[in-house]
Amino acid sequence: MQLRERTKRHVSEIPDSVLAGQILAGDQKAFETLVQRYSTPLFNFICRFLGDYDQACDISQQVFLQLYLSLPTLRTGDPLKAWLFQVARNRCLDELRRKHAIHFSELESANDEDELSPLASMPDTSPLPEELAEHHDLQECLQRAIEALPPKFRSVVLLRYAGQLSFSEIGQVLAMPEATAKTYFQRAKPLLRTALSPQLQGSLTC
Repeated sequence: MQLRERTKRHVSEIPDSVLAGQILAGDQKAFETLVQRYSTPLFNFICRFLGDYDQACDISQQVFLQLYLSLPTLRTGDPLKAWLFQVARNRCLDELRRKHAIHFSELESANDEDELSPLASMPDTSPLPEELAEHHDLQECLQRAIEALPPKFRSVVLLRYAGQLSFSEIGQVLAMPEATAKTYFQRAKPLLRTALSPQLQGSLTC
């Protein structure tokens, strides 16, 4: 058992760049290791973004296939996490455009001057969204609240909660400064609190 744990820990410590080199040399197990490393947070992000389990399965497979095909031309010296989530987000947006046939240009907006509700800048002592996420009964309510956020905030929140990305990684995925990603995340929190306040004040059902 201890040997298995040590082996598992050793594999998890192998940098993406080393695994990428092994894959390019024909090591299939190295690719399986990369898939295992990122499959859960990537799937969670896609599933939350689209709200469809089956589509999330399909797009997850497409993302890893694209990784496999793109490895020869990627800068494999860098961690692959941000690249994977950028591809996943783009594929999700493509799917939404195809499915709903409406304009999603606002999803790319990065205008810091957007007006917010006064509630967004008010201090709040109620539980933070990440604390609410620990309660199973509030998961669906939190998901709907995230979907109702302004699009640029929604992407940051999903990458942070569902994708478990750092703000630096979120900045890479969304092509924005790390400080902007942090700002969007902080502005989103009071909006989520406001949307969830009925559940906090009443029952835990949505």
